[in-house]
Amino acid sequence: DRRQRQMCIRDRLFNYLYMRQLLICIFALFACVYCANSQVRGNEIRVVVSPDHADWTYDLNEPCSFTIQVYTAQNLLKDVTIDYSLGPEMYPEETKENVLLKEGKLTVKGRMKHPGFYRCKVKAHVNGNTYEGLANAAYRPEQILPTAENPSDFDAYWIAAIEKARRTPLRPTMVLLPERCTETVNVYHVSFQNVRPGSRTYGILCMPKKEGKYPALLRVPGAGIRPYYGDVTTAEKGAITLEIGIHGIPVTMTQDYYDKLFNGALWEYWKMNNDNRDAFYYNRVVLGSIRAVDFLCGLPEYNGKSLGVTGSSQGGALSVITAALHKQVTFFAAVHPAMCDHSAFLQHRAGGWPHYFYNQASPNKEEIHVSRYYDVVNFARRLSIPGWFSWGYNDEVCPPTSMYSAYNSITSPKELHPYLETGHYWYQEQYDEWNNWLWKQLGIIL
Repeated sequence: DRRQRQMCIRDRLFNYLYMRQLLICIFALFACVYCANSQVRGNEIRVVVSPDHADWTYDLNEPCSFTIQVYTAQNLLKDVTIDYSLGPEMYPEETKENVLLKEGKLTVKGRMKHPGFYRCKVKAHVNGNTYEGLANAAYRPEQILPTAENPSDFDAYWIAAIEKARRTPLRPTMVLLPERCTETVNVYHVSFQNVRPGSRTYGILCMPKKEGKYPALLRVPGAGIRPYYGDVTTAEKGAITLEIGIHGIPVTMTQDYYDKLFNGALWEYWKMNNDNRDAFYYNRVVLGSIRAVDFLCGLPEYNGKSLGVTGSSQGGALSVITAALHKQVTFFAAVHPAMCDHSAFLQHRAGGWPHYFYNQASPNKEEIHVSRYYDVVNFARRLSIPGWFSWGYNDEVCPPTSMYSAYNSITSPKELHPYLETGHYWYQEQYDEWNNWLWKQLGIIL
């Protein structure tokens, strides 16, 4: 009996310790989940700049009044000091510093004589910190004309470049990623050759498991270097999706791996060899996007009817470029496209990212020449399929003047959905509208 009592006490103690440890683990797990979902979000101090027209749109030479207000906890903050600038975007004509907002509000005015965007940018200084806000007033944006020159051999150059790249067989590889697959979609890490033997494009292919023929969507990336996970959501609705990287390296590595490349061998890759149109970094990138469409067209599951390309920023530029160059693409969507109207800076006007000639006293003539073969404006002029666009007026990375330069050059069916306040990002509603348009084109809205 004594032995049994000892065993009973031991078992109870063991159970107690086990449950205690289990509860600690559960608590730690919930703590980790809570921390992961409790990230820093926004600032308590907000600088609000409001044009006096609700649509932010003005006639030429019409005055625009900007109301500047600084809020804390959704209440006006009085006696705050600000700096502000006024003028065409990226080229302010008036600057003021250390202006005191006694009542928490200030109104400033400006106007433009020519089509473009007039910017009011504000910096508020509160408790040793600086907070920014801005607004861009649109002056007849539909009349903004590009500065980009159209090279006489533009078409011949790209036709020859594509033909040369296609002499290299794709020789694709497909590796199933079981941990990423769903009940209805297989996910693969794929690669294929692009411009020469050994030079490869990598991406994530998502394929419906059910046998059949499907439409296809190519997603091209924004600037930078990162891993990719593929568009499983669209594939689950009934489409083949391919999300590619542009740097010729696998897209399933850790972010740390890509950060080292970005800060090392691929530092400012967008400038590499930009005085040589054949060796320019974006030459292989553009042709790699073309070969990505070739890869999709070669899949037996592709229905041969509907194939789109989409992306934002650098990906927005590549969407327009790919849609203009590849005849199998049937539609495209571009969000705040980069690389528009590079030469605008030469005329003291805002051009697109990467801002090649901004504030350059003596720009390289060969770089100017090469930039014309990689200017979205010149590809936009050649579009023949439907396109969907969206951007914000407050984008400082891809100024709206540059994007309108490309958009106004398009003669094929197009639609623009501006979200005025957004900068180089998008709202949830904007993202949903983007995807719904893509799904409609693919014929997969459920």
